[in-house]
Amino acid sequence: MTTVLELLAPAGSAEIGMAAIDHGADAVYIGAPKFSARASAGNSLREIARLIRHAHFFYAKVYVALNTILTDTEIEEARNIIREIYELGADGLIIQDMGLLELDLPPIPLIASTQTHNDTPEKVRFLEEAGLKRVILARELSLEEIAAVRRAAPRIELEVFVHGALCVSYSGQCYMSQALTGRSGNRGVCAQPCRSRYTLTDGDGKPIRKDGFLLSLKDLNLMNDLPALADAGVTSFKIEGRYKGITYVKNVVAAYSLALDKFIAEHPAYRRAGSGTSEISFTPDPARSFNRGFTRYFISGVGEKIASIHTQKSIGKPVGTITRAGEDFFQIDGDRPQNGDGLCFFTEKIETHSRPGFASERTGDSRAAVGKKLTGFRVENVEGEKIFPNTMEDLRHGVRLYRNYDIAFERVLKKETARRRIAVEMKFVHDNDAVYLRARDEDGNAAETAFNAPYEAPRDQAKAKALVEKQIARAGDLPFKITRTVVSERVGFFPVSRLNHMKREILAELEKVREAGRPQKTAVIEPNALPYPEKRLDYHGNVLNRLSRRFYTRHCVEIIEPAFETLAEPTGKEIMKTRYCLRRQLGACPQNRNAVRTFKPPLRLHDSRHVYRLEFDCEQCRMFVIWEK
Repeated sequence: MTTVLELLAPAGSAEIGMAAIDHGADAVYIGAPKFSARASAGNSLREIARLIRHAHFFYAKVYVALNTILTDTEIEEARNIIREIYELGADGLIIQDMGLLELDLPPIPLIASTQTHNDTPEKVRFLEEAGLKRVILARELSLEEIAAVRRAAPRIELEVFVHGALCVSYSGQCYMSQALTGRSGNRGVCAQPCRSRYTLTDGDGKPIRKDGFLLSLKDLNLMNDLPALADAGVTSFKIEGRYKGITYVKNVVAAYSLALDKFIAEHPAYRRAGSGTSEISFTPDPARSFNRGFTRYFISGVGEKIASIHTQKSIGKPVGTITRAGEDFFQIDGDRPQNGDGLCFFTEKIETHSRPGFASERTGDSRAAVGKKLTGFRVENVEGEKIFPNTMEDLRHGVRLYRNYDIAFERVLKKETARRRIAVEMKFVHDNDAVYLRARDEDGNAAETAFNAPYEAPRDQAKAKALVEKQIARAGDLPFKITRTVVSERVGFFPVSRLNHMKREILAELEKVREAGRPQKTAVIEPNALPYPEKRLDYHGNVLNRLSRRFYTRHCVEIIEPAFETLAEPTGKEIMKTRYCLRRQLGACPQNRNAVRTFKPPLRLHDSRHVYRLEFDCEQCRMFVIWEK
């Protein structure tokens, strides 16, 4: 039995989604006009329809995200949008609010957003039994945990994130933005406080780490883990990035598509979900696009340091170390940059402190290094080995440089960099006064057309046949690639224009046949009363409307508290649950025998206005952020 694998790409717009398809994506996900978890990445129905038309030609799918929690007053508008999305031909609807399952929805396959917090076999099994066709698993799961989910829920499709930005909290379980700004992540308007600066103090109030990006994670990169993920039961590999630009999407999608093709070429039990072959005109490299440094997160379990605590910005790709610094130039031992490149590096961040406890251990004075700072500059000119930046500040021997803006690469990616085409075999038969032209594509779709063509003997039969073969082997600007031609031995004389006309007509007919034969899935939700894995839901259940309450009541939940967004006061509430641990990141994990530091509890995070207490569950390896004041 062949297993179908899908490369799923982000579409911040129809244009970006079409580029993702052209560069090898088997599917894309795009925000609905409203109620998407990326509110500012919503798209009009017209744009979604344009993307669907392009994707469906290649048997690629388009999933529409309508994955916020809804108020009672928004339910009817959401229902109308869902109906319109279905009528456009969307292949799936990504949802968070379970209240939608109480509606009489069109038969569009439903996908449980990662915002529904899909982190246990029991939860995924419940969603499978509730009628959802796919779940997007929590990013925090290891390979072993994913495999356990697959064993518990063998029928449902499993989708995992494999690349891009990481939320430090379990998705759907972060209320920090709502508590701080009134902008709810579960309502699509997260203010991303995790990318802000914080100071960490111990139980005595003594600073441990000051003014760092202590909750900001590196970016995910699981390109080398695709085989293991497939073996664990994953069928869809998702690239994050509906806020990312077209050059980012082109590069990352092309890289993962090539990696997936390589794996499938070595494992014939798998095949790609979409059709066609993408011809890429550049060498993709995810490190040359926006990234905060890469991490495999928890795919192999706990252990790796995953935060980017010195910066929340892109650092790009290492290019080399400064070997010589002059008055207005420097030289490096690695790849030379080009005029217009953006380079960056880390410097020690020095601050002067008046409080006891901040003095430098080395000098005893009040000036101390309190972390690293990302600094950048533009390359103005390159002359041989000498590189002339727009500033030489802090550039000295031994500084390690990164390129976070690659001007040559960006210029390439802004051009047409890929073409995706469907393989077609053509057969041309001239029989008496008729020509039969047949076309068959890689998916088995076939079209045949007969033309009235009285036989006119050519002067040279071999040349006439060669001309026919040459003309029908060219697809021109059409998204087909003629991979094989068969021409009868006896053909008459044909003008080139007539051959081209016949070829265009048969390919147009084949396009219609392809659309008629496109695999489509529908799904009808049949309500049941299967017990939910929990009997009580506090605000972490994200119940914001009466239909959601009805859903959980029907599934035997006895106590249902309202969503965090309804709370008047966050004091004392857990506003974030995460598998990331600051103690482990800073070398003070009490479960690690080789820990180099210990911190007196309770630990607290401070920003300019508020204080957050940290609590730890070492048995489950979880950290909780509590709003203290």
